[in-house]
Amino acid sequence: MALDLFAGIPVTDYAVALPWYERLFGAPPSMQPNDIEAVWEVAEHRHVYIVEDTQRAGNALVLSFVDDLGERVAGAAQRGIEPVSRETYAGGVTKVVYRDADGNEISFGGESK
Repeated sequence: MALDLFAGIPVTDYAVALPWYERLFGAPPSMQPNDIEAVWEVAEHRHVYIVEDTQRAGNALVLSFVDDLGERVAGAAQRGIEPVSRETYAGGVTKVVYRDADGNEISFGGESK
């Protein structure tokens, strides 16, 4: 059974949010279905998208576990995006948290190296 996952992040201003997410993900969107939505395929059949939705903006919580956490964080920093927090848990797992202009929380987790 195939499963495609789309995690949505509502934003107040699509035009402002789009460049920030391009810098966070290090690439332009994989697709832009319309004038207020952009989609990144972050892994096969797994997508993160932003959509202009002022009523819901600022309430998203998205966490992705990755095998290249250090590289991902360093790449975002090179593109001008810094995390707001970093936590390391027992067992050596680290969670790095980013927040967009609306306060949406986008996090990456992985093994501490």
